[in-house]
Amino acid sequence: MRPLVLLGLGAATALSVVLSLAIGAQWLHPGGVWQAVIDPDPTAQATAIVRELRLPRTVLGLLIGLALGAAGALMQGHTRNPLADPGLLGISAGASFAVVIGIQLGAGGLTGYIWFAFAGALAASVAVFGIAAGRRGGPTPVTLALAGMAISALLGSFTQSILLADQASLNVFRFWIVGSLSGRDAEVAAQVAPFIAAGLLLALANAPALNALGLGEDVARALGQRVFAARAVGVAAIVLLAGAATAACGPIGFLGLMVPHIARSLVGPDHRWLIPASALAGATLLLLADVLGRIVVSPGELQTGIVLAAAGAPFFIYLVRSRRGVVKL
Repeated sequence: MRPLVLLGLGAATALSVVLSLAIGAQWLHPGGVWQAVIDPDPTAQATAIVRELRLPRTVLGLLIGLALGAAGALMQGHTRNPLADPGLLGISAGASFAVVIGIQLGAGGLTGYIWFAFAGALAASVAVFGIAAGRRGGPTPVTLALAGMAISALLGSFTQSILLADQASLNVFRFWIVGSLSGRDAEVAAQVAPFIAAGLLLALANAPALNALGLGEDVARALGQRVFAARAVGVAAIVLLAGAATAACGPIGFLGLMVPHIARSLVGPDHRWLIPASALAGATLLLLADVLGRIVVSPGELQTGIVLAAAGAPFFIYLVRSRRGVVKL
């Protein structure tokens, strides 16, 4: 049953890729999309639209969706908190603060901000993990959550202080912070792809240990798991996945929160199946949200982060109010 679910999610992801390539200000027939990708005619308008505009955007959306979906499953597993998302480790706050610093230092364009954002996400996550680990015993779900909230609040206040004092930085920062796939070229996808690939491999490797940790740390130790090492590998995977995604597209909220719950209802709590299912579901949902953003205000465009926020806010309220949304630490 679970292999069939993964196969179905893969088919849904493939369909969302086709829709992303075909739908926009100018709608294209799937046959025209296929020809533009496989056997392009340099003189055809469809070729220019698909290969220069929509294909890089779709590839990036696919990568970011895979990353945020898997990172969300890891985050909820390691914190044992059904309301957790990758931003809980301070990733979004660290990336945002570093982008502002990059703007202040004159980093050129989006490709320049990516490295600042990734470095900021990495530094913030390392700080959270170090604080949560303490002097003994290693990090726990409670200390990870508390340290993440503290670092996020601290860096958020620093970011706002800089932006309030510098209108020029605020104007540039607003383009990145909204969370969008638009305006990103193939170079952006190429820059983040190695980090996302490494993060996905670490996430899959971390799945068996995460199943043991779900039984409690004492039980996990009795089963032979090295709890500190398992937490470190999981946090490293989250940083690579969510850090790269945030650096490339800005903070995209709610995707990492919603997707693991959807995947869990399909394949169950076993992280060996949950992580790949969450990754595929994340890619599908992100690409569909991007397509919807092109339709609802056509010929204009609604940013992907806004579309997901509109869907994610009611979902978050439902989780809080339902019994399944009660946090158990």
